[in-house]
Amino acid sequence: MDSQLRVYVPDHPLIKHWLGIARDINTPDILFKTAIVELGRWLTYEATRYWLPMIEATVQGPLSTSSIVLINSKVPIAVIPVLRTGLVLLEGAQTLLPLAKIYHFGLEEDSNDSKITCYLNKLPQQFTKSTQIVILEPVLGTGERIMTTLSEIVQRGADLNLVRIISVVVTPKALQKLNLKYPVLNIYTATIDEKVDDSGNIIPGLGNVEERAFGT
Repeated sequence: MDSQLRVYVPDHPLIKHWLGIARDINTPDILFKTAIVELGRWLTYEATRYWLPMIEATVQGPLSTSSIVLINSKVPIAVIPVLRTGLVLLEGAQTLLPLAKIYHFGLEEDSNDSKITCYLNKLPQQFTKSTQIVILEPVLGTGERIMTTLSEIVQRGADLNLVRIISVVVTPKALQKLNLKYPVLNIYTATIDEKVDDSGNIIPGLGNVEERAFGT
C-alpha cells in the first residue's frame, strides 16, 4: 500500500482560540506573537503526546518506593525552527521539550523571484537513525521552504518516519507537494487555508507573520 501524508488539525479549544486571535488584523503585535507562541505550545502537545519515548523507573518517595514513567532521555530529540518565524513557535514548543536539542535553520526568500537561500545552517552533520525531529515552520504556503528544510535533513540521515512538522497555517498546494516527495510525514496544523492569490498570499492566512511577530 502506498504511503499517504498524514495531516492533523487538532480539535482543541485553545488552538482555535489562539488561531482566532492571530487571524485578527486588529490584534497588537505583542499579542499576535503571544498567539503564535501558544499555538507552538499546543500544537507541540498534540504532536508529541503519543510520540515521545517513555521509560519505566522506580524512585524512592516520602513513604515508599514508587513506579513511575519518564521521558527516555537516551532517545535524541531534535527541534528545528526555520528562521525567523520558527523562533516564535519555538518559545512555546521548548516548554514541552526541555531535553531537546535545538538546531537553527535560516532561510530567506527573494521577494522578486521567490528564490530561497540558506543563510544559517546549524544542523548536525549526521542525525542518528533514532533521532526524533520536530520542524517548526509557522506557514506552509508554496511549500518551498519546508521542502528545502526536508532535503537538508534527509541528506543528514534523518528518518522521515520520525519527523513531525508543526505549522499554524498550511495550504493544499504545500501538502500536495509534500505528499508527492515525502508521503510518510506527519503534519500538525491549526488550519488548512484553501486559497493562495497570485502574489503568493494565503487567504485568509495570517498576513506577514514575520513583521507581525517581530515588528520588523
